[in-house]
Amino acid sequence: MNLALQLVYLALFAFYLFLLARLVCSVVVQFSRRWEPGPRAAALLETVYSVTDPPLKGLRKVIPPLRLGTVSIDLAFLALLLIVWILMDFVIGRNLS
Repeated sequence: MNLALQLVYLALFAFYLFLLARLVCSVVVQFSRRWEPGPRAAALLETVYSVTDPPLKGLRKVIPPLRLGTVSIDLAFLALLLIVWILMDFVIGRNLS
């Protein structure tokens, strides 16, 4: 059981890293509109987006973005980040006992 929980934690941690990479990519694209990724970066970005898109699309159906005038905040991304973080904490707590 301990090995199974460690594998679940490792998968959650990897997904958390993918979410952080997506956050960094979004910020780079937001502030540097003329940036074009090279072939390696494009392959990495494609991997990051293909891993994180399915859960985000599902959450966006349930949690709409928060609109503040002309600004829109994606609450689904924040919720997914929080859910993964809580699940990681839960798995670590189960693993220690």
